[in-house]
Amino acid sequence: MTIEKCIKEFGVDDVIFEEGSTGRELFVVLDGKVDIAKIDGGNKTVIVSLGKGEFFGEMAVIDGSARSATAIASAPATRVMRINHARFVYLVSQQPAFALMVMDALSKRLRASNAVTYRSAATP
Repeated sequence: MTIEKCIKEFGVDDVIFEEGSTGRELFVVLDGKVDIAKIDGGNKTVIVSLGKGEFFGEMAVIDGSARSATAIASAPATRVMRINHARFVYLVSQQPAFALMVMDALSKRLRASNAVTYRSAATP
């Protein structure tokens, strides 16, 4: 598959994937901005905004579970590159630095989530 087939452009508020959907790929932001959000009815809570060079969707590519949040383009002409499960496994096996980068990001995201969760739990 050519690299061009793995790149897609989105406009502002275009949904890249929805919470609960299945998918075995992660995405890298090439241009623009992507919000990772929880949507409850008409309410949208942005968990994190990602820019050029950052990635999202790694949990589903690793464990095959449903998406835990919704990814929404939040800037005009946002371009992302899709990396499917097979390509991800290849990159991890051939590029240890790539695997370490993913693990580092997962660790930081888990720590941030824990900080918010446990700070909220400690507040009476």
